[in-house]
Amino acid sequence: MSIVQEFKQFAMRGNVVDLAVAVIIGAEFGKVVNSFVNDILMPPLGVLIGGLDFKEYKLILIHTAEKTVTLNYGSFIQSIINFTIIAFAIFMMIKLMNTLKKKEAAAPPAPTQSEILLTEIRDLLKTKKD
Repeated sequence: MSIVQEFKQFAMRGNVVDLAVAVIIGAEFGKVVNSFVNDILMPPLGVLIGGLDFKEYKLILIHTAEKTVTLNYGSFIQSIINFTIIAFAIFMMIKLMNTLKKKEAAAPPAPTQSEILLTEIRDLLKTKKD
């Protein structure tokens, strides 16, 4: 088998395609969460803490005429908030999936047509004996 054929077989397996879709959706989900945090959550929170955006919080380490080196701890705080929201959303999604799996496992499968007929025959035989 040539390398091209082997790669094609590898790339077309279900797991690889599912993983690619998950990565793309995850990246877009991250953008949505970043927009939510930056555009909706942080402005009111910034007003509550004095009108500043977290991105503006920084510690100046070196300030010269040529360069300024800063420790941007506000951006770090915002990244932690983004991560927390994403982690919570994923947790809730997995929790929902687990709940749905439990409901599926709890429901007994419907009897087949053969089982229904055998049950009717059994019941008829019981009534004839009595």
